[in-house]
Amino acid sequence: MHASLSSLVIVIVAAFLTPLLLHRFRLQMIPVVVAEIVVGIMIGKTGLNIVEQDMWLETLSTLGFLFLMFLSGLEIDFSAFANKTKRKGEKEPNAFFVVSIIFVGIFLVSLGLSYTFVWLGYIDNAFLMTLIISTISVGVVVPTLKDAQLMKTTIGQTILLIAVIADLVTMVLLAVFVSTYDPSHGNIWLLLGLFLVGVIFYFAGKYFKKRSFVETMAKGTIQIDTRAVFALIIVLVALSETLGAENILGAFLAGVLVSLLAPNQDFVHKLDSFGYGFFIPIFFVMVGVNLDLRPLFTKLDILLLIPLLFLALVISKVVPVYILRIWYDRNTTLAAGFLLVSTLSLVIAAATIAERMGMIDENMKGALILVAVLTSVVSPIMFKKLYRVEKEERKKVVKLIGTNQFTLAAVRDLSPDEYEPTLYHIRQDKINVAVDHVFPIVDIEDYSLETLQKHDALTADVVVVLTGDEQTNAQIAIWAKEQGVPRVIAFAESPSVIQKLKDNEVETLSLALSAGAMLKAFIESPNVVHMLTKRDITLHEIEMNNLAYHGVLLRQFPFFGDCIIVRIFRGHESIVPHGDTEMRIGDRMIVTGSEEYVKELRELLERK
Repeated sequence: MHASLSSLVIVIVAAFLTPLLLHRFRLQMIPVVVAEIVVGIMIGKTGLNIVEQDMWLETLSTLGFLFLMFLSGLEIDFSAFANKTKRKGEKEPNAFFVVSIIFVGIFLVSLGLSYTFVWLGYIDNAFLMTLIISTISVGVVVPTLKDAQLMKTTIGQTILLIAVIADLVTMVLLAVFVSTYDPSHGNIWLLLGLFLVGVIFYFAGKYFKKRSFVETMAKGTIQIDTRAVFALIIVLVALSETLGAENILGAFLAGVLVSLLAPNQDFVHKLDSFGYGFFIPIFFVMVGVNLDLRPLFTKLDILLLIPLLFLALVISKVVPVYILRIWYDRNTTLAAGFLLVSTLSLVIAAATIAERMGMIDENMKGALILVAVLTSVVSPIMFKKLYRVEKEERKKVVKLIGTNQFTLAAVRDLSPDEYEPTLYHIRQDKINVAVDHVFPIVDIEDYSLETLQKHDALTADVVVVLTGDEQTNAQIAIWAKEQGVPRVIAFAESPSVIQKLKDNEVETLSLALSAGAMLKAFIESPNVVHMLTKRDITLHEIEMNNLAYHGVLLRQFPFFGDCIIVRIFRGHESIVPHGDTEMRIGDRMIVTGSEEYVKELRELLERK
């Protein structure tokens, strides 16, 4: 018991100190997961050999591995598979089509390369070697993308989907391989039962998610949502092993199911804390601890295998991924290819299974794991060197349908550095345009759907509808929502029309109600009205999207400059900010201050 606890303490302290040392010596270029493996090698069998493998560490390491696979499934943004409405001139690949083509390319190149290793006599089974070469480590890709804050970007989701499909397909094919060559394992067709159970759990989760008592029990000491997630992981892992598959398949499926149920960001952050704060670092440290590199340096053929296999992994990923050059620059494409070279978990699983089945010896297994660790070290570093974060200066596109004194005034006052407005009006309408301002006005024939689509009036970040007829406003607003416009604002007066618009998630504004509210504010709080109407002291809304500041207290936030946060809107909740208020992803902050500092704060917080 004493030795067991000593080893556990060493591993936990090593996992705790690793990120601190990276920060202290300014080695942020090295991903934390890679540093944890290297530290594990230093204290493990290859280095000081001060850690004893025991039940405690084995259990925690396995839980870390399973939780890593769970979080990898949870990170998938399934909206990437949907056909999104693209803005005019926007270059963006169809994620599912491109990812499928790339994976097929990776698998075919890997198959061709595997016969080289069969010809050289390193292995007899080309199919097993194909699985080893074609696999990609989601466990390395996800933390690297998180560190670079690319998880929600198009390129980030494309890289993640390639890794996920490669991991999922190779997991299933590894199960097929084991079932074919090892009769003691279960029938591969039983895996269909695993996915069937997953579908049942999905519909059960969807049903219970809508029940009010679940929300009540998710608070306080019960935390029923967290209990449900851990129960789901364990049940699917156990079922996966029972049916003859690898346990990571069950954990990954659990993450996919939770992602499909669209959990809120607070809950996802809580699950991330469990994984990356405790379980997952133990797994990566233990990968290094269990790696014994000393015997490898005594065999020339094994030493030759290491660079050959590393080269094969690079060729199998970089060549097929180069198709992304159609949409992205050369550095971004190469960065994506090198990040996908990383391979770890499935190589460890495949090497362990192959040794158990007598297809490779212990030295070959060690060489495979060493190459996997080397790719996990080199590929994230290459990714960070090659990938250049381009500062996104894209203005928000605003389309205003209906030209009158209100829309003209709004366009005049919108900041040209942040917004790109366009006004639409029917040719026969008479408008009085101020001579001192050039308004971007497009003449259209009518307000029909065909005409609006022809003039790209319904492809924008924000569509504002203010024609002379509220029924027309309502119809155009609903069309805009159907076209996928994120925000649609329509003017209406009738309660029935307002309700209809709200039912379609359209934001409504009533001129009568607005005028009444403004008059009341003038009477009660004239200075507030001056703040709303004067351009030099106006209020601004900034959405917090920067993961680096999620959970940070306002008093600990390093930059505000000449800005004050007046109010924070979180979902349907309105929060009066104070020093101990946490900043969270999705918060909409109402701030006031000089335009220079507001712009800097917006760039900092809205950066994804």
